[in-house]
Order: sequence, then structure tokens, then C-alpha cells
Amino acid sequence: MLLKNQGVCFRMYTEGEAKKIGVVGWVKNTSQGTVTGQVQGPEEKVNSMKSWLSKVGSPSSRIDRTNFSNEKTISKLDYSNFSIRY
Repeated sequence: MLLKNQGVCFRMYTEGEAKKIGVVGWVKNTSQGTVTGQVQGPEEKVNSMKSWLSKVGSPSSRIDRTNFSNEKTISKLDYSNFSIRY
């Protein structure tokens, strides 16, 4: 996932929403002023998270574009929770 022009506290709200939906993975800011991350879980939960990332975000964010790539079915989750990386 790659999000451009994130708003204040975007990572914190993303972490909260991921935990609420029930997906695992991570999110972090990049040096280009975007947010990147990885989301894993059941397809319907991942789709819910993608929708939130594309349309909602944090209260003060402005989402100009989302880019989801490297989507694939996996047999085992690589993460046990959702976290903010620095």
C-alpha cells in the first residue's frame, strides 16, 4: 500500500482501524511524504481495510491517491498484530 499526502496522526488511526477490523501488518511514513505498509488477513477484512485507507483515513487526512500492490493469497500470516514502524 502506498498513500500520498497523509494527514496528522494517520499512522495512529490506521493502527486503530486495523485492530478494529482484525487485520495484521504494519504502517510507516516514508521520506517522500507518503505512508506505506502491509496488511494481511481474511480477504473480506483486507478489503474493508483497503476501503478505509482509500476513502476515510484519519480525521485530518486528505487522501489523494492509494496504490495497492503485490496482492496475493498466503497460507500463513507473517505478523501477529498491527504496528507502527519508524
